[in-house]
Amino acid sequence: MEPILKARGLTKRYGKVTALNDCDFDLMPGEILAVIGDNGAGKSTLIKAISGAVVPDEGKIWLEGQEVSFRTPIEARAAGIETVYQTLAMSPALSIADNMFMGRELRAPGILGSLFRKLDRPKMEKFAREKLNELGLMTIQNINQAVETLSGGQRQGVAVARAAAFGSKVVILDEPTAALGVKESRRVLELIRDVKNRGIPIILISHNMPHVFEIADRIHIHRLGRRLCVIRPQDYSMSDAVAFMTGAKLPEGVTETV
Repeated sequence: MEPILKARGLTKRYGKVTALNDCDFDLMPGEILAVIGDNGAGKSTLIKAISGAVVPDEGKIWLEGQEVSFRTPIEARAAGIETVYQTLAMSPALSIADNMFMGRELRAPGILGSLFRKLDRPKMEKFAREKLNELGLMTIQNINQAVETLSGGQRQGVAVARAAAFGSKVVILDEPTAALGVKESRRVLELIRDVKNRGIPIILISHNMPHVFEIADRIHIHRLGRRLCVIRPQDYSMSDAVAFMTGAKLPEGVTETV
């Protein structure tokens, strides 16, 4: 099986600091791939390179077998890669529907939309409600309520629903449960499974080992700016994964070079 998203030799330098060092990456179709690593290992830079937020100095990226070169996140979104950042990147004062369509608003048909740039709000609201219902977010009754009135779990749910609605090929989730309680974290994990069941592969960046081992199909361990190894949760313990990413021990067959 060929990876749906593949990167080879990604390198990114910030002055004398090398954030990515000849890094490889593979995401298989329909899987949840967790990316873990110590602070400063280069996880965020890797994800930003894949999602168009930064341009790597060296290396190549392929999406569905075609080489791509994203200069901006908008280009990555147009190609079908949606990212939910840790900050959620939402406008609290705007409604749920407005946040879901931010940057890709639908215009009203005819001259009102083309000339006067009127928005097709009924269509946007109907689409947003359908997507929230698909992911089981039935607790949100009013699609026009401001995002700032939602709980942390509901906001995360809206962000995941937005990514699932427009991410036709890949969804990237950066620490989706970091600021949530136990109950809300559980709901977000269920949302992630729902997205996977729709056939969309997911890249999950997380420091929460129990969550990673619960839902990930494979785990990409990032260390010192590159991929150290990829393991399967059923083959290793959480202690092994932490030891690998901190350098306490190396996986079999891997020789670390710095």
